[in-house]
Amino acid sequence: MSLLFIGIDPNTGDRQSPTVWVDQEKQELVFQGWEPGPELKAECAAFEVPGHAAGIPEGEAVIRIPARMIDMVREACNALERSDVR
Repeated sequence: MSLLFIGIDPNTGDRQSPTVWVDQEKQELVFQGWEPGPELKAECAAFEVPGHAAGIPEGEAVIRIPARMIDMVREACNALERSDVR
């Protein structure tokens, strides 16, 4: 995996570290974030999208990252768009 580090939550302490990367090989955004509380996880699991079963499939997860990281997410999206690997 060829991870390109984009950024870490600027308000991070020594224990919490929401982070954004780009996997340049797979052309994917990679996020590290906080686990949702039980209420948010249940709300996400119950949400129905047409053509998809409700629930969170095995191998997938819901994460939370703070809004103050929006610029990092944009930077990661831009890095993927600039990449000539598609």
